[in-house]
Amino acid sequence: MQTFPGERLEPLLRHQDIQTRVQSLGKRITLDYTGKELLLVGILKGSFVFMADLIRSIDLPLAIDFMAMSSYGAATKSSGVVRILKDLEQGVDGRHVLVVEDVVDTGLTLNYIYGHMRSRGAASVKICSLLDKPSRRQVAVPLHYKGFEIPDEFVVGYGLDVDERYRNLPDVSRLIRE
Repeated sequence: MQTFPGERLEPLLRHQDIQTRVQSLGKRITLDYTGKELLLVGILKGSFVFMADLIRSIDLPLAIDFMAMSSYGAATKSSGVVRILKDLEQGVDGRHVLVVEDVVDTGLTLNYIYGHMRSRGAASVKICSLLDKPSRRQVAVPLHYKGFEIPDEFVVGYGLDVDERYRNLPDVSRLIRE
């Protein structure tokens, strides 16, 4: 893929490996939620590609909704300030909620969302993330389903971006600015 001036990409996770892991997560979620009504809440925009593949791997009736949060802006490091840009359209009271995130690093955003769902009366709240950066964690969050643990590097592709660029890449790649 063509990159922007001063940037290069180094593949970290190949598309086929991602797909294999997503299917495995979907099977596990199917087993864990059999007999329950499941609401998947995707955190926009980064999780949308992962969530689309994930829901096709879950063999249960389910509903989806989305929230948009901000803690990055145009930066490659979290600002630490979490804001809701788009809230849910459905209620969560009495429902089993699975929050779907692209990457967990500081934990601040997911800690906020987790508490927010619990305060709204969700029957249960669990978190599923494609990527985990435990070395960046500032707040402990329960990560129930994890795709891959990665080092503290800024990554793009498979829905993840920098300034809205590179979301369309099939692989997850390190972004290297020169």
